[in-house]
Amino acid sequence: MNTYKRHRFPPDIISYAVWLYYRFNLSHRDIEDLLAERSIIVSYESIRLWCKKFGPKFARRLKRKHQGYGDTFYVDEVFLKINGKQHYLWRAVDQDGEVVDVLLQTRRNGAAAKRFFKCLLKSHGGEPRKVVTDKLRSYGVAHRQLIPDVVHDTSQYANNRAELSHQPTRVRERGMRRFKSIEQAQLFLGVHAAVFNLFNLGRHLISAKHYRVFRQRVFASWKYATAS
Repeated sequence: MNTYKRHRFPPDIISYAVWLYYRFNLSHRDIEDLLAERSIIVSYESIRLWCKKFGPKFARRLKRKHQGYGDTFYVDEVFLKINGKQHYLWRAVDQDGEVVDVLLQTRRNGAAAKRFFKCLLKSHGGEPRKVVTDKLRSYGVAHRQLIPDVVHDTSQYANNRAELSHQPTRVRERGMRRFKSIEQAQLFLGVHAAVFNLFNLGRHLISAKHYRVFRQRVFASWKYATAS
C-alpha cells in the first residue's frame, strides 16, 4: 500500500519536513520557511498534519528495525503541565542513552509504575539485568511484583543518566510553548524518541571518519522507514 497515496507533494518533501520537525528544535512555521527558500510552497498547517500522520508510521518502522537495547535500564519521571494540570512523564533509557520507552500518566503511584514497567518489558522483549531508579516507593512496588529477580539499584547519583535524558524533551516543550493535550504529547514524545535513537551516534566517542560511515547507515535506515 502506498503510504503517500492522495498527497499531492512528493514523498521526499513530506518525509524531509517530518524529519526536520522531529530531528531539530523547529516549529512548523520554521519548516514552512525552509521549504519556501527552496521554492516549495506549502502551509505550516499541512506540515503539522504531515507530522501527525506520518510521524507515528515512521517511528513504528524504525522500532521494527531497531537492533535492541542494553541490559540496564535507567528510569525516571518528571512532571509536565498540560492545560494547567500536572502530569508525569515516565522515561527509561539504557546504558547507551537509547530511549527504551516513554509514557505520560496522571499519577506516579504504584499502579502507574507497574503500568510503565509492563510497557518496558514489552518494548524490550524480556527482563533487563538491572534497573536503576531513584528512591520513589512506586518503583519498589513495580519491581517486587513484576521483576523481583532483576537487580534494583537506588543508590545516590546512580540515576543521573535518566534525569539528563529529559533535557531534549524540555527544550522541545519550551519551543512548542508547552504541550496542548496528553494525546499530542504522547504522540510527539514517542516519535521523537524513535528519531532520537536513530541519530544517537555518540559523535564525541568516535572519529570523524567512523561518524560519517555511521551517519550514512542512519540515513539509509531513515530512507527505509519513509519509503512508500
